[in-house]
Amino acid sequence: MPDPRPEIGPGSRVTLHYTVMLETGLVVDSTDGDAPLEFTLGDGTFIQGLELALMGLRAGDTQTLRIGPESAFGFHDPEGIQELTRTDFPGDMTPEVGQIIGFTTPAGDEILAAVKEVDGERIVMDFNHPLAGHEITFSVKILDVLPGA
Repeated sequence: MPDPRPEIGPGSRVTLHYTVMLETGLVVDSTDGDAPLEFTLGDGTFIQGLELALMGLRAGDTQTLRIGPESAFGFHDPEGIQELTRTDFPGDMTPEVGQIIGFTTPAGDEILAAVKEVDGERIVMDFNHPLAGHEITFSVKILDVLPGA
C-alpha cells in the first residue's frame, strides 16, 4: 500500500526543524528550541544542496546528511579576500577584526564580508561565505508537507 503522506518536491510548502553543524561538532544554525521553519522548496531559503537533501521526505521523517563544500557553501576562494582602505567605509565607521559588514554590489545585491585584518589605513575583508570550505552535517525532522501548486 503506497504511503498517503505527500513527498517533498518542487514547490512543496515544508515545515521542519533543522540543525547545521560543522565537522568539529559546532552547531552554526538550528531551530532547536525555537519555532519550526516554514518555507516553500525552491524559494531560496536553503541552498540547492540542502534542498536536494529534502526531496522525497515526508512528514514524520528525519534525516542526517554530511554534505561536502561542493554541494554546501562552496570552497574558500582566495579571490574573496580583498584589501580595502578606510576611505572605502563611511567616515563614522571604525572596522574591527571579526566584524561583519554589509556591502551593495554594482548589481544592487547585498553581500556580507568579515573584517579579517586592520592595519592602519589597510583593511582586509573576506567576502567568502563563513561556511565556505566546510563539510556540514544537516539534520532535519519534517513536521508537515503540503504539495506544491
